[in-house]
Amino acid sequence: MSVIVRFAPSPTGKLHVGNVRTALLNYLFVRKKGGKFILRIDDTDLERSTKAYEEGIQTDLSWLGMHWDSTFNQSHKFANYDSAAKRLREAGLLYACYETAEELDKQRKLQRVAGKPPVYNRAALELTDEQKDAYRMEGRLPHWRFKLSGSVVTWNDMVRGEQSIDTSSLSDPVLIRGDGTYLYTLPSVVDDIDAQITHVIRGEDHVTNSGAQIEIFRALSDHLPTFAHTPLLVGKDGKSLSKRLGSLSVEQLREDGLEPMAVCSLLGKIGTSDPVEIRTSIEQLSEEFAFSKIGRAPARFDEDELMMLNSKLLLETDYNDVKDRLDNLGVEGGERFWNLIRANIDKISDAVSWSVMAFAPMSGQIEPEDTDFCALAADALPDEIDADSWSKWTAFLKETTGRKGKSLFMPLRMALTGRARGPGMGDMLQILGAEKAKARLKGYSG
Repeated sequence: MSVIVRFAPSPTGKLHVGNVRTALLNYLFVRKKGGKFILRIDDTDLERSTKAYEEGIQTDLSWLGMHWDSTFNQSHKFANYDSAAKRLREAGLLYACYETAEELDKQRKLQRVAGKPPVYNRAALELTDEQKDAYRMEGRLPHWRFKLSGSVVTWNDMVRGEQSIDTSSLSDPVLIRGDGTYLYTLPSVVDDIDAQITHVIRGEDHVTNSGAQIEIFRALSDHLPTFAHTPLLVGKDGKSLSKRLGSLSVEQLREDGLEPMAVCSLLGKIGTSDPVEIRTSIEQLSEEFAFSKIGRAPARFDEDELMMLNSKLLLETDYNDVKDRLDNLGVEGGERFWNLIRANIDKISDAVSWSVMAFAPMSGQIEPEDTDFCALAADALPDEIDADSWSKWTAFLKETTGRKGKSLFMPLRMALTGRARGPGMGDMLQILGAEKAKARLKGYSG
């Protein structure tokens, strides 16, 4: 059997890390199986869906290295949904309801007071034709509910194991609103049948929905996918990320200079039995993927951990892989300079400030009490700098001035780079050259 999965975002906002983790788990699984990855755009909400968000979703997935085999929009398939709805009506499984939102809310409150679960009471099934006509004369438009069997639905979930949902504990789900527009459930089932989706991989917040959806699958077709419901993402404090998703959009991560494989490495490993370590390709993540590794606890997304992975990735990145990006940023110094600074940057954009420090004119930072020492150091610096110059020069200054340790090295570092930490000064001194180094040691712009 050829494995076919789908990622189904709604183009009503930007992709965030929770969306992307779902997409990634689908992608890793299907690529390992050599199957097909479908991008389904769930744009049945015509008022809120925009082309800009749809294009943003495609841009984000492409940046992350997730390339779909085919794509389609639900807004192009309303005829399919109409046909499925007709079949369900004819089978007596889709029925019209006329209650207002206020009436339904009152019904639920009364049920709670009576100690009953707030499940829809199916009063609409008892309506006579005259009552329905009266509602229509009032201007009420019906919404349409799917009639659940009231039996227990079971399935073997690839993450959660054996699952069962007693549909008698659920309200018959609304499939079509009063204005005739479709909610998520029916179009999703119809498309999964049409596309022959073999595996539905999504968040565990859909577990209860699956009971109703499985009954709709069975009412329309012999086809039924295998389900995998994964734990949701939380922050490092264990709290929901829902209120912070604006800052965790893929677009924002990209604009902040994060590397796509750092993002994929974190999202592909958190919540699993594997250690969270950098991976250099989607293919490597795919080969290591298994549902058996996914735990039941919420997966913790830590932005500090993401930045650490990003730093490690850049440390392991060859110059040829970043040359064009460095050139576009105006970073000078070529491969030698990249190899010097890559251990000291979190994001590739950090290379810009190091480039400015090394190649643009600037005055060193010299404390008043170190002025004479730095002037002496400038006079002692040879006119030709080589690989041994730093060690010979500092050895001479140590012997001459009696300074050692931090009191010897920190004033030199601050005068030459303006920073208390950074790359090895032996290499940095060679990058600067004697003329620029002497000028900075004397407090001039060099």
